[in-house]
Amino acid sequence: MLKATFRKHDLIFKQASGTSRGVLHQKPSWFIKLYDDQNPEVFGIGECSIIPGLSPDNLNKLETTLEYLTKNIDQFIKNPDLLISFPAVQFALETALIDFKNKGRRILFPGDFTKGKDSIDINGLIWMGTNEFMQKQIDEKLEQGFHCIKLKIGAIDFEEEISLLRKIRDRYNGKTIELRVDANGAFHPKDALGKLKRLSEFQIHSIEQPIKAGQFEKMAELCLQSPIPIALDEELIGYTNVISKNQLLDKIKPQYLILKPSLLGGFEKSEEWIQMAEKHKIAWWVTSALESNIGLSAIAQWTYQLHNPMPQGLGTGKLFTNNLDSPLEIKNAKLYYQAKKSWNLKPLNR
Repeated sequence: MLKATFRKHDLIFKQASGTSRGVLHQKPSWFIKLYDDQNPEVFGIGECSIIPGLSPDNLNKLETTLEYLTKNIDQFIKNPDLLISFPAVQFALETALIDFKNKGRRILFPGDFTKGKDSIDINGLIWMGTNEFMQKQIDEKLEQGFHCIKLKIGAIDFEEEISLLRKIRDRYNGKTIELRVDANGAFHPKDALGKLKRLSEFQIHSIEQPIKAGQFEKMAELCLQSPIPIALDEELIGYTNVISKNQLLDKIKPQYLILKPSLLGGFEKSEEWIQMAEKHKIAWWVTSALESNIGLSAIAQWTYQLHNPMPQGLGTGKLFTNNLDSPLEIKNAKLYYQAKKSWNLKPLNR
């Protein structure tokens, strides 16, 4: 008989990580464990990763939901859309079930990636902070061989951010370093286009979510007029069926979509977005939502078998002091799965 349990594990950032929504010092994750009571040593595990202030899952009701889910696991396996308002929980259940069906080896999507024969191109992530702090991060990423860098912008003075971008472009042209920026909705609609024009001087590949989600008319206008391609990120949260997803893309007409399975309800729901994007001729890539290595590995394996050649946003495995040791490894701006390396899940048993 299939059983389920859950456990909380707060992830602690090695250094404070700034976004336009504030500075992150730690973030909560819960892990769902699935097993047959006749053979409890073989289990699947999935991560419910929450970013407070961004994840739509109601934090006040999350543990109550997890308790009910684990006591009524068959009901939710038969109908996962019962969790439609808890996309992070839905993602955790989906990944735990896939892992369990694959004999609990943390190999959800077997292939050359999980065999250690191939890798995934990733971008280097630059967190917001002082000019000096951001410059230090940029230098480190370039030394590590990254050719695609994503900068979080919108928290410090805009002119300082322009100065940073100018310094990068003085050293590296657009063919050498691809620059992506993520505003996390920081720009005001009235001056967003002006800022986008300023940013376009620096051969910016794309900008994620220049204004806050939900301002459909203004976002559609920006996507039409912006000299920089616009990627929707937070804008995708909360759309739960194909019709509404199609209507959103038809209205806004963005150039890119950023897919975060923890925020969108898992792989199946994310694949609906991919189908809609391709129908509308919109490009896309996948980004983690600050999961531990459990969630990150699941997302990386899924991403690999989608065969998207763009650099993906999957370089977050080294952010935490208390992450779970895993076969994931970053080398020369690529994410690898070292098949001979073991997982260490002991922290979840404390």
